[in-house]
Amino acid sequence: MKHSTKRLRLSLIVAMATFASVAWAQNTAGGLFEVIKPAPSVNLGMVELGKKLYFDPRLSKSGFISCNSCHNLHMGGTDNLRTSIGDKWQQGPINSPTVLNSSLNVAQFWDGRAADLKEQAGGPIANPGEMAFTHTLAVGILESIPAYKREFKTVFGQDKIDINQVTAAIAEFEKTLVTPNSRFDQWLLGNKEAMSPKELAGLKLFQDSGCVACHNGAALGGNSFQKMGIVESYKAKSGGEGRSAVTGKDADRFNYKVPMLRNVELTYPYFHDGAAKTLTEAVDIMGRLQLGRKFSQSENEQIVAFLKTLTGDQPLFRLPILPPSSEATPLPNPWAKN
Repeated sequence: MKHSTKRLRLSLIVAMATFASVAWAQNTAGGLFEVIKPAPSVNLGMVELGKKLYFDPRLSKSGFISCNSCHNLHMGGTDNLRTSIGDKWQQGPINSPTVLNSSLNVAQFWDGRAADLKEQAGGPIANPGEMAFTHTLAVGILESIPAYKREFKTVFGQDKIDINQVTAAIAEFEKTLVTPNSRFDQWLLGNKEAMSPKELAGLKLFQDSGCVACHNGAALGGNSFQKMGIVESYKAKSGGEGRSAVTGKDADRFNYKVPMLRNVELTYPYFHDGAAKTLTEAVDIMGRLQLGRKFSQSENEQIVAFLKTLTGDQPLFRLPILPPSSEATPLPNPWAKN
């Protein structure tokens, strides 16, 4: 019996080693990961309109908060806060995920409650803890601005503005926020000088340790929901039950969308509650809680070095000049008590 157990263990070790070798070979051929490509084909008129709406704070009750407030394109598509600031300086319940490459997500928000970017775009506008407006009032603001009315009619061919047009335009702009040409992309495309030996060692550790089970594909994540705290329990620093809030299934409690690792160097702090301040801390926690592995300082440094090769070319565009309000446009009052 003892010999059979030893043979079984040996077989498992050999199988795991073989799997790791195959995984490494697959990666060399681009099998586990995909290159981030430039922006897909989009409606350019809709993109330009969506860009204005993305930066326009008049879509919020205070007239002070825009999409860019929490998904700042100067800061990796995030706000670099543990949890975001909402209307009347409310502290949000969850970390703001990056908008960069968000079109590659299986769904939007940490719990996946929005199926796509269009559906996601309408959520913050009407959320009392975020932009705190209503869709009706937001559309009313836009209809009071002559230049917006003309642009919406040009893009959508309709006299009336509605929230579906607003969210469609924002989503079309967000589709363009991809970050190609990272050093990892260059390496995948055959430039073997694009990554250093330390970074390549980090990539191999990333694969052999099992990180690729969740962080794979073009965005190295964003394509599944997983429980936070598999080997050890995770004590979140903020509320939220995860995917179960959407599915109603207890088995989905504390399951969150796996974050994309593209541009992860820029999107600190980390996790759905923003608890990890640095990549070093995030790698340590994920190793212990998700993989049951304590990385040495050297191993941690190698993985962090690899993760920093995932920063791609950031979106470059001319900042929009927002159309001026008219006499009929309500003035913003961010200090209003009600």
